[in-house]
Amino acid sequence: MLQDQRLLKACEARDMGAVFRLLNARGVSTRRIAAAVEISQGRLYDYMNGKTRVEKLALFEQIADAFHIPGELLGLARRPWEPDLASEIPTPALTSPEAEGGGDLATVEAFRRADRQAGGGRLYSAVVHHLSDQVAPRLVDIASSSRVFAAAAALTEMAGWMAHDSGRDDLAARHFARALFFARASGDLPLTAHVAASTSHLSLQTGDPAKAVHWATVGIELAGRGPHLPSLLARLNTMLARALAASQHYGPASQALDHAHAALALGADDEHPWLSPFDHATLASESALAFTDLGRAEEALRYGKQAVVLREEGRTRSLTFSRITLVRIHADCGDLDAAISVGTELLDTSPTLGSVRVVHQMDELRELLGRHRDYGPVCEYLARFDEARSARQLLLADIIPLPRGGLT
Repeated sequence: MLQDQRLLKACEARDMGAVFRLLNARGVSTRRIAAAVEISQGRLYDYMNGKTRVEKLALFEQIADAFHIPGELLGLARRPWEPDLASEIPTPALTSPEAEGGGDLATVEAFRRADRQAGGGRLYSAVVHHLSDQVAPRLVDIASSSRVFAAAAALTEMAGWMAHDSGRDDLAARHFARALFFARASGDLPLTAHVAASTSHLSLQTGDPAKAVHWATVGIELAGRGPHLPSLLARLNTMLARALAASQHYGPASQALDHAHAALALGADDEHPWLSPFDHATLASESALAFTDLGRAEEALRYGKQAVVLREEGRTRSLTFSRITLVRIHADCGDLDAAISVGTELLDTSPTLGSVRVVHQMDELRELLGRHRDYGPVCEYLARFDEARSARQLLLADIIPLPRGGLT
C-alpha cells in the first residue's frame, strides 16, 4: 500500500480517518484496526467518518507501528522497527559514478542537460517513457541493487519537475511522492533529503508555505543523519527560509538563509551522483526571492543582480527566471528604466523554451508593468513584449494550447 497515492496523500495530510478507510477497503476489518491501535470501534468510526481527527503524537506513533507506516510519512522520527538507512548507504554511490548504475547516471545527466536548455514541457514524455520501459522492469528483478531504486528516484523526481514546468502541479506532487518512496527504498539518505527539498519547493510554489516548512525540516533532519553535503544543506535551508518568509516568520527565515549561505561558503567537495547541483547562482536567485518576501528591497536587488551575473548562458530557463525576478524587483523599487533594461534582455531569451512556468511568469510580469503604462518607455516596451509573447505562443502551441479564437 505504500505505493498507493491515496495512502501517501492521507499520510501527508495526517488524515488517519482516510488511512483507516483505505485499510478497511483492502480487507482489514474495523475490529482488527481498532484492536491494533488500542481504541474502541466507536472511536474508530468517528475517525473514519470525519467526526474527529487523530491529534495526539502517541496515537500517531501507535498507528505507524501497528501498520508499519514509515515514521517519515507521518512527520515522525524513524520508528524502532525501520532499518538504519544511514548504515545502508553504499559508499561507491557517493564517490564513484562509474560504478554500477553508470548507465543510469549518464541518462539522468543527459535529461538534466536538455531540461536546462529546452525546458521540461517537451521532455516529460521522454522521461516517463524511459522510466516505464527501462527502469520499472528492473525494480522487480530480485538481482537488482539499491542503485536501481536510486535511479528510479532521481528520474521520477525529474519527471515531477518537468510536470511542474508544464503547469501540471498535481501530477508533479504525485511524482515527488513516488520519488520519495524510491529514494527511501534505495537507502540513500541524501537523495531522500533532496526529494524532500523538491517537495518543499513545490509546496511553496502552489501556495502552501506550512507544508513547505514541514518538508524542508524533514529534509534537514534526513541530511543530518547522512554524509555531510554542504550544498544539500544549503538548498534545504534556502527552502526553509523561503517558506518561513512566505509565512511571515521573518526572524527564523533570516536565520535559515544565513545557514544556507554559510553551508555553501564551505566549498567542500560534496558531489553526489544523483543530486542536481545547487550552486551560488541558484542560492542568489532564491535569496532574492526570500528577501523580497522579507521586505528587504536593497538585499533583494543585490542578490537579484548577482543571480543574473553568475548564471551561465547555457542555463536558459534559470537565467530567464533570474531576469524575471530582477525586473520585478526593479519595478517594485520604482526604477522603471532599469526594469525595462533587464526586460529587454529577457525578450531575447530563447522563444522556444518549453516551459509553461516561464510563460505564466512572463504574463504576471506584463501585468505588473502594465500598471505603469502611462510612462512612455514602459508603454513602448509593452508593445515589444506583446509581439514577443505572440511569437512565443505560436512556437509553443504544441505544449500550450492556444485560446479559442486565436491569440488574445
